[in-house]
Amino acid sequence: MEFISDYAALLSPSLTLAVTNKAKELKAKGEQVYGLAGGEPDKDTPDNIKQAAIAALNNGATKYTPSVGLPQLRQAISDKLKRDNGLEYGIDQICVCSGAKPAVYAALRATISEGDEVIIPSPYWVSYPSMVQLCGGTPVFVETKAENGWKITAEEFENAMTPRTKMIILTTPHNPTGAVYSEEELRALGEIAVEEDILVMADEIYEYLVYGEAKHVSMATLSPELYNLTITVNGFSKGYAMTGWRLGYTAAPAPIANAIKLIQDHTASNATTFCQYGAIEALTGDQTFISDLREEYDFRRQYVYGRLSNMPKIKVVEPQGAFYFFIDTTELGIGSLELCERLLDRYKVAAVPGIAFGNDNAIRISYCTSLDVLKEGLDRLEEFCKKN
Repeated sequence: MEFISDYAALLSPSLTLAVTNKAKELKAKGEQVYGLAGGEPDKDTPDNIKQAAIAALNNGATKYTPSVGLPQLRQAISDKLKRDNGLEYGIDQICVCSGAKPAVYAALRATISEGDEVIIPSPYWVSYPSMVQLCGGTPVFVETKAENGWKITAEEFENAMTPRTKMIILTTPHNPTGAVYSEEELRALGEIAVEEDILVMADEIYEYLVYGEAKHVSMATLSPELYNLTITVNGFSKGYAMTGWRLGYTAAPAPIANAIKLIQDHTASNATTFCQYGAIEALTGDQTFISDLREEYDFRRQYVYGRLSNMPKIKVVEPQGAFYFFIDTTELGIGSLELCERLLDRYKVAAVPGIAFGNDNAIRISYCTSLDVLKEGLDRLEEFCKKN
């Protein structure tokens, strides 16, 4: 008898986790590894957030909450969405989940049926295709181009649609490329979504990390029709350095929000109770951590861009958001997995192979690490490029 489900059999291991784990193994053996593969801020969670969670724990916040989260946290999220994004959501439209990743999955579970197609611009965050498959849907990949800033165009979106298209997933700022969609670009995509009655999942987890002249725009703000088609996903991991707290949320039209609630009822029950009190403090307390983090990461971004732009045999588009560079390695003539293995084994530099994101002619590096590590890691990457 076969015990593994057809859906589970479709899954493959996360290459981002595989690289991270191998780098940790080398470090455990006492080797110096220059980690440029990270997907989380290198800063600690702000103390006021930690203290709020500790106080809640000491005050007995150890019981269940409503499956969709504490009412006061959902109110804080509602206030935040209005303040920062210009979005009006009642607390009954908001569901708090155990991370933005479970929020994405719950939203897909609530909307995707067997055979539905979900358009995913490529390169993409590694888990989107697997989540769609777990819901019985079919990922439809649209290859974006470096000359378009790694962003899907309205024409490419329209050409990818079929009668089975149910949703498009848009991530801005984007992982792995750092692309940020402008209001004009989102409007063009949104007009097609409205015309064809296609849902939009707007993953905005990196919204606070936008640099230069770029501005973050929430898709659901662009028209009442788009509001009724958009599921906004966000969380606390990137902007507040709360990756291990596992807190995210969805904000959606009432029927979809109710479906997400029912899924939460029968799966996660609720996000960790005392962590939710930390999230309330994150949203309502001192916000200077975010601006300080953004300023520091912008400095690192400019440093890394200057270095990469002068390296042989690679090409790079300047990212406008998040904390990644997606590096075109076509000229090196090496598949991304082998390239990253050589980098780690011979040069002790950890990067993520682009094949994990749907592009085997690229690698992703992160600048959420110290300048010393960045400098040495980039020195070694440059040496690699010169010798291959």
